[in-house]
Amino acid sequence: RLTLLELMMVKMSEGSSDSSEEMKVLEGHADFLAGCFQEKCGAVLKLTAAAGAEDEEALVTIRLLDVLCEMTSTNGQLEHLQALPGLLETAIDTLRLTHLAGKQAENIFTATHAVTGQEEISHPAVGFKSHLIRLIGNLCYKNKENQDKV
Repeated sequence: RLTLLELMMVKMSEGSSDSSEEMKVLEGHADFLAGCFQEKCGAVLKLTAAAGAEDEEALVTIRLLDVLCEMTSTNGQLEHLQALPGLLETAIDTLRLTHLAGKQAENIFTATHAVTGQEEISHPAVGFKSHLIRLIGNLCYKNKENQDKV
């Protein structure tokens, strides 16, 4: 799953052609990926329990967020994803939960997380909250309804 998501990231960052057939396929992929993210976003919170644990579901969720950020960075997918029910709310709720988890105990989501070793620098959850903020910002871009929700 991680490899497939990596391939999708590369394909989207290349700037593919905008044929109507390809756009329909990407909309279907966007719906599926957004649904997966909405279902699995809680898996990332498992990373707070043990600093060395790398839960595969959490890693997939982190990569899903990266792909959604990339998709919302292109105008072709932006309006479609902005209209998806629940995606914005899920991103906001997940941001609140990770922020709260970081406040309750020192873990990867703590704002003042001290970087003491190389393994922490390369931890996949580093930057997760900033990617959530990017997704929320993209979903609110030129969309008054979503801006009002936030």
